[in-house]
Amino acid sequence: MKDEKRMRFVSAEQVAQLAGVSRSAVSRTFTPGASVAPATREKVLRAAEELGYHVNDLARGVLANQSRLVGIVATKPELGFRAHLTAALAKALIHRGNIPILINTGQTEEELLAAQKMLIGHRAEATIILSGSPPASFFELAQRNGQPLVVIGRSEPDADHVRAGNSEASRKAANAFFEAGRRRLAVVGSQSGTPSITERENAFMSAARSLGAEVRSAGGPDSDYDSGIAAARELFAGGERPDAVFCANDQIAFGLMDFIRIETKLRIPEDVAVIGFDDVPEAAWLSYSLTTFRQDPVTMALRAVELLERRLENPDASPGYERVIPELVVRKSFIPV
Repeated sequence: MKDEKRMRFVSAEQVAQLAGVSRSAVSRTFTPGASVAPATREKVLRAAEELGYHVNDLARGVLANQSRLVGIVATKPELGFRAHLTAALAKALIHRGNIPILINTGQTEEELLAAQKMLIGHRAEATIILSGSPPASFFELAQRNGQPLVVIGRSEPDADHVRAGNSEASRKAANAFFEAGRRRLAVVGSQSGTPSITERENAFMSAARSLGAEVRSAGGPDSDYDSGIAAARELFAGGERPDAVFCANDQIAFGLMDFIRIETKLRIPEDVAVIGFDDVPEAAWLSYSLTTFRQDPVTMALRAVELLERRLENPDASPGYERVIPELVVRKSFIPV
């Protein structure tokens, strides 16, 4: 019974028998650029279609000591902008002819190294990192195995990387609030301390102070909806409340906005203006109508794949750097003057 249920893929030998050709003719038919007579090709393709045959890419990868796998390493890939970026990366890699493999990992050195060893063990062509701050050993292991790395959302001296224009957008948010007459500013980030979140917080606070505005900061344990609520509770607990808040991502902004409207009964934007970052689809929902900086996940994904292709073509090239500047999408939570 076990033998009967065992998975049995259609083989090239079966195709050859049905087509009445040699096994090598089948191989040449499915090898780009190989020489095969048109009549033979037609018979092979007809037999393959009838049997449901597909080339064994796994076997070809073993022979070449590599695969078309590309690892996407991420923490909580289902949340916020990261979910859309992961989807865009998968689509771009598939279009390139790769097989994306997602590894949902933590941010500790041990977890990241375990993910990397898994990808190297499966001879992944490259790794794209969306989360965490990889340790030096991560890059050393990749270099010893000749595996390209592309890092998104942080700068790493030993890897190609793609970053958003965090500081440019954050300074623009502070200036827009100030020009609109808002003087009690706040920025909400996260205690997680990721490079992108930290850059946005620091740039906003620096710009606000240089303008002479009052500025406060707050943040929950993570960069999610619940942390937005926690930060709002801290900022609006009493005393002088901010009249404008810049949130380091949209998920934080959603939590903050719900708290402001439901718990404090303040109006947005009349009493409190809010700007987010990412422009996830929920930002356009009528319940939020969030003014936010748009990171285009498709653009970020394509830039990452371009860096990957450049690295594969020239393994000794100096690290590549792509910076994508977000655009402000104006909705009802704040309308600049």
